[in-house]
Amino acid sequence: MRRTGAVLFDKDGTLFDFHATWSVWAHEVILDLAGGDAGLMARLADAAHYDLYARRFLPSSPIVAGTNREAAECFASALPGVAVEEIEIQLMHRAAQAPLTPAVPLVPYLDGLSVRGLRLGVVTNDTESGARAHLDSTGILAHFDFVAGFNSGHGAKPAPGPLLAFARAVAVDPARVVMVGDSAHDLIAGRAAGMRCVGVLTGTALRGDLAPLADIVLPDIGHLPDWLDA
Repeated sequence: MRRTGAVLFDKDGTLFDFHATWSVWAHEVILDLAGGDAGLMARLADAAHYDLYARRFLPSSPIVAGTNREAAECFASALPGVAVEEIEIQLMHRAAQAPLTPAVPLVPYLDGLSVRGLRLGVVTNDTESGARAHLDSTGILAHFDFVAGFNSGHGAKPAPGPLLAFARAVAVDPARVVMVGDSAHDLIAGRAAGMRCVGVLTGTALRGDLAPLADIVLPDIGHLPDWLDA
């Protein structure tokens, strides 16, 4: 097997625990969009596949691996008369204030990968500006050689375009890149790009959802170095 030269991470559900970050965030967004109206909150939650009582996204939610635009379209379906563009802008601003919860202590973790000589990147279906803001606010932006969102000009997952753009940017053959993600979108994109794929369980997907698409499924990214060594 050719030695790994680079690792590409999804952001939400991979670097950051999805429910501790985005399920908490979504409850406040739904409350705000509904103006406190319980009936409208229920309709918004239903459109987003969000459990209001458990305060968690369901695995079936299109928002989990979708773009900011797709999230806006979900909420807009329950808000007749409100423009998708208006919701999209609101979500973008609210996302910048999300209560980020790292899956592992990220600074020492990424330091450990860098000293192995690995090139590191992030590809997300969030906006690039939102991704950079999140990585910067947690003190890890400088660890990455490449950051792309759905609006960076390379396409969005599950298409392989942004993954291949990373491989080109760091001059590493895709076969020597490991794509790490918590959703089928991540792993489908990784397979299409010719990369090895690692699933993690810090998103909404279950092991059975990811295993058919992954070389291995790990509890979280903290287990990746041992897998690379093995």
